[in-house]
Amino acid sequence: MTQRLLPQRLSVKEKVGYGLGDMASHIGLDNVIIFLTFYYTDVVGLPAVFIGTMFLLARIGDAVIDPVMGLLADRTSSRWGKFRPYLLWLAVPFGVSCMLTYAVPESLSLGAKMVFATVTYCFMMLMYTAINIPYCSMGAVITADNEQRISLQSYRFFLATVGGALSTFFMLPLAQYLGGDDKLMGYRWAMAIMATAAIVMFLVCFWTTRERIQAKPSHAHFMADLRDLWQNDQWRVVAVLVLTNIAFGVIRLGALMYYVTYALGDATLFSWLLGAHIAGKGAGSALSKVLTRGRSKITVFAWAAMMAGALSIAIFFMPPSLALLVGMMFLVSTFYQITTTLMWVMMADVADYGEWKQGKRMDGTIFSTLLAVLKMGMAISGAIVGWTLGLSGYVPHAAEQNPQALFSIIALFSLVPGVLSFISVIALRWYRLTDATMSDINLHKAVLQGDN
Repeated sequence: MTQRLLPQRLSVKEKVGYGLGDMASHIGLDNVIIFLTFYYTDVVGLPAVFIGTMFLLARIGDAVIDPVMGLLADRTSSRWGKFRPYLLWLAVPFGVSCMLTYAVPESLSLGAKMVFATVTYCFMMLMYTAINIPYCSMGAVITADNEQRISLQSYRFFLATVGGALSTFFMLPLAQYLGGDDKLMGYRWAMAIMATAAIVMFLVCFWTTRERIQAKPSHAHFMADLRDLWQNDQWRVVAVLVLTNIAFGVIRLGALMYYVTYALGDATLFSWLLGAHIAGKGAGSALSKVLTRGRSKITVFAWAAMMAGALSIAIFFMPPSLALLVGMMFLVSTFYQITTTLMWVMMADVADYGEWKQGKRMDGTIFSTLLAVLKMGMAISGAIVGWTLGLSGYVPHAAEQNPQALFSIIALFSLVPGVLSFISVIALRWYRLTDATMSDINLHKAVLQGDN
């Protein structure tokens, strides 16, 4: 039987503490999305097609591991709960894995660099999975209150935005300051500083949070849990939302450095657009809480996704004006972040719905499999960026790219994410867990538990 404490407002301390966990995660994740492809191709000198293929295969393998980690977390029992102990156990290994990813030795041959990059990247993604799945699952067991869940996720994604800023906005200046002309050394020391900060953040997250919804560890067979999961129709809908959402972000941000370098013709403009993106993410995280007061989260999600899609497509037809692009980058990122925040609330709702429908709670399994979908989306999206660049004739360090490569870069940054955003709106038609439905589900479960 699942035990629940009476609904209560979460303290700001706990919300901030929980958010620091995602702030730490994004120090690693945002680097992968925004910088790692460029680091591998233009700093280390690895072929773009190889990078695209490596990302695809490594992330597919990582996605297969995700459900195993979720099933393991659902079977964990400790004095700290099911999910919190993993923050304590894996904070240091995660930080070390981030450092190793940016530690490709310059003295290695091209083949050895490929092997080193593959091994360290796979290790980093494994550590990210092992610590991030329990962390994400915690969002469903800290509170069952819908308003508090939205507030918790708002804090989480606002701080995740700050983590993204630490990881990306300051990455190049730090690397240049610490390494000078030695780019490899600069990236290495910059990531070492950020990874150390991530370790501290995960430990603070562990000490300041509490699991209030406590369920007995699952003793069912792994395959039985997966069969029950597939019968959860709302899990399937949210899986589509996760896939389109992550593909929007990965393709758009993966193309950003190439866009400013070759479409705008000035790589130094990267900080302007990245700054607008970070500011937009912060605004979207805060607005998601405000806009859902008195409004259905489904309605807010739909409108935000449509605005993000329309504005993203509009960028394709815009003249290369920095001021206009900064404004559009801010707006697209704001609306996109609103959908991202609400998507994670929907994941927690799917866990409650599954418990109500099937009689057992599977937070770890639900979040891990949805994160597996997210990783598959990252894998496919990262491969699309790398393959598109390679097949279009992209030449690293070229003064100008050929028309086909330039068109591909601009389309990856604007048209493709826009189409994906509209696909998510279509998928939302089958999502049935409205705020009223979730209130009824939680009330029904409370009555049953009271009777027992």
